Amino acid sequence: MKQSNKLIFSGKIWKLGDSIDTDLIVPSRVLTEQDSQKLLSATLELIFPDFVKDVQSGDIIVAGRNFGCGSSREEAVFVLKELGISCLIAESFARIFYRNSINLGLPPISIANSHELGNHGDILEIDLNDGKITNITQEKSWNFSAFPEFLREMLDQGGAFGKLQNNGKNR
Repeated sequence: MKQSNKLIFSGKIWKLGDSIDTDLIVPSRVLTEQDSQKLLSATLELIFPDFVKDVQSGDIIVAGRNFGCGSSREEAVFVLKELGISCLIAESFARIFYRNSINLGLPPISIANSHELGNHGDILEIDLNDGKITNITQEKSWNFSAFPEFLREMLDQGGAFGKLQNNGKNR
């Protein structure tokens, strides 16, 4: 597999704590909305009231343990990806949230002591090919268990759904 620049990310840290559930990511009150903009506008509003206004394409979420716990709503991953989050880093992820992230092409990286990666607003660079995280602001680096080749290929194609769409085009 050729290495892709899609698997190297750089962005500002949005730092979150432990047990951030899917209702904090996208509140249940907006789940029945037909307008996806209403879903997006409520993203992380209880933690960062200006998140939607301030988040930039490429930004990275760094959280603690059990990120994405709660209900198995795929919308929690969808809104983060749609708003430009390029990567999720946490000490651990809820199992279904982790799988939804892979399916939608939003890389979830598990790393011990994730809170040590930097401060809110620091700039991180993540290389999924080499399993390396660099805090550009603090000039520090960490290694993580790199994704296996088949998962890197899937993420490079936009997740499981993107891979399925691409395979259909190649027939």
